[in-house]
Amino acid sequence: MQKGTSTAVGLLLGFAVDRVLGDPRRRHPVAGFGSAAAALESVTYADRRTAGLVHEAVAVGAMVGLAMVSRRGGMPATAVVTWIVLGGRSLVRVGHALADRLESGDVDGARALLPSLCGRDPEVLDADGLARAAVESIAENTSDATVAPLVWGAVAGIPGLVGYRAINTLDAMIGYRNERYLRFGWAAARTDDLANLIPARLTGLLTALLAPLVGGRPAAALRVWLRDAAAHPSPNAGVVEASMAGALGVRLGGRTHYRHGTELRPVLGDGPAPTVGDLRRAVRMSEAVQLAAALLLAAVAAGRR
Repeated sequence: MQKGTSTAVGLLLGFAVDRVLGDPRRRHPVAGFGSAAAALESVTYADRRTAGLVHEAVAVGAMVGLAMVSRRGGMPATAVVTWIVLGGRSLVRVGHALADRLESGDVDGARALLPSLCGRDPEVLDADGLARAAVESIAENTSDATVAPLVWGAVAGIPGLVGYRAINTLDAMIGYRNERYLRFGWAAARTDDLANLIPARLTGLLTALLAPLVGGRPAAALRVWLRDAAAHPSPNAGVVEASMAGALGVRLGGRTHYRHGTELRPVLGDGPAPTVGDLRRAVRMSEAVQLAAALLLAAVAAGRR
């Protein structure tokens, strides 16, 4: 089997396993990497950008080095690694569960689930705020949890899959603009921004193209993307959230509560605030985008020699 075909088949098999099983339930390797990165931070931390750059290079470099060895396993290894680094099934599962709880009036139960999607402060959110936070997080995580790892897997095989997940995990751990990580986490945040530039735009494009599946219009999704995304503080989250807002015909953004404080995010879209029904449509959109991305990127991988 040629290298490109082997990678393509491995990506599709790993995606299929994720759709059936979701994340590994015990001893998840990504959690293991997080623990190792936290231990490394105790050695590398200093309130300087250069220290953060060293931390990023050592942590990501070590994982890519291990991946270079594991790629000798061919298609089966690619399938296993793809399954491990993807999080699309878990994203969809939490989205449905949160919608179920909101629909039944169990706001406290929905609050308990929100940290599985994002770092918002659920205690200050009512049902409408929880729905909006969930829609925004599903839009962003569709790219981060599925499209982006598949992009890098199609381009660079197992090292691409593992390298992307390491970059994204470090950003989630230290890529914050707070007192501790403003300088130390700078390299992690900027590297994650670069790694997601293409995946976020592919996600936005697929969201626009597939908008009719949730009752939306491609032109509306593209219009909101082009008009509103640049105002978002993230060069990538703005793209996926704006395209989702346009596809669903809802308004996202506004006052956003995190545990570290409150931010006033730009408004994305023209419609009303999202409801539980819109959350369910966002989950359906996420599933469609994930599948389309898997098929498209497997074709890209198959075309490589």
